Amino acid sequence: MLSSRRNLALACSLSALAGYVDGIGFLHLGGLFVSFMSGNSTQFGVNLAQGRWPSAMQALALIALFVGGTTVGSLIAHSRLRHPQCWVLLIEALLLACAGLGSLMGFATFAVGPIVLAMGLENAIFQVRGGPGLGLTYVTGALDKVGQLIAAALTGGPHWAWLPSLLQWAALVAGAVGGGRAYLAINLSAIWIAAAVALTLSAVVFATAKPRD
Repeated sequence: MLSSRRNLALACSLSALAGYVDGIGFLHLGGLFVSFMSGNSTQFGVNLAQGRWPSAMQALALIALFVGGTTVGSLIAHSRLRHPQCWVLLIEALLLACAGLGSLMGFATFAVGPIVLAMGLENAIFQVRGGPGLGLTYVTGALDKVGQLIAAALTGGPHWAWLPSLLQWAALVAGAVGGGRAYLAINLSAIWIAAAVALTLSAVVFATAKPRD
């Protein structure tokens, strides 16, 4: 899936975008995530154990929104639309713009919903050929693959097969740094930058797409 330069560049760009958005969300929510649902699932369980019901329900709501976004993205990816990748990115840009508008209108709490939906949606980008897809908003699987492929390299396999997955991880971390700094500078208004990036990527994907991309 990451064997072509186009797909690798797109995957790294989208992981950087997800890191940027998650950095903003993490600071805005005070320790919860808008794209990393493993972390939110742990928070949900710990809050249940401590009897902190409002915090548990907040984590559960984020998980439900993420799943909803993933479902919508998958429906688009497997539809008969031409260039479904472009449609996924356009809707992601629209959702992020809605979050920006919500922030401008003083509804910062409700702006989180479209952000989480957008992050779930993004993970459908590489499902367009009917495959299992690729996690773009979280990198646990990517790091697991790095370890496996390093082991393979040490036992006679391809020497650099682990590098694309490591680049995806590095892109997400770099994006999180940018998102954190942007949030500290301009608060939730930083999400407008993410919307602009998603819109730009949709144009780039359209320009480089094959008929069923």
